[in-house]
Amino acid sequence: MSQKGEDSFFLVSYRDPKDGQIVSLKAKEISDSSLGLGFVRISNFLFQTEGLLVQPAEEQLKKRFENVKSFHLSLYSIISIEEMGMKHVGLNFKNDKSKILSFPDSSSHTPPPQN
Repeated sequence: MSQKGEDSFFLVSYRDPKDGQIVSLKAKEISDSSLGLGFVRISNFLFQTEGLLVQPAEEQLKKRFENVKSFHLSLYSIISIEEMGMKHVGLNFKNDKSKILSFPDSSSHTPPPQN
């Protein structure tokens, strides 16, 4: 799990499963999801809606995630995760799946031709 300090956050770009649009979401925390291998948990969302400039997309995101505690996103819909800010500490997942090996399926193996 990775939690960022006040200066750091993650910018997650993903393809929205509802309409296929690319969405960028800012969050303080990213961790492995309790849903399993194919998901990432995103929480502690950040929205910049105060100020003189009105940003309709940011307002929409704030409204959409208003009552959401955490967002479980499929790895297949994630385009990128950028770590922003001056105090980078990197991502550390409790259940690191990067060392999982996949063995070839024996049904896809074709025997060598016999002469």
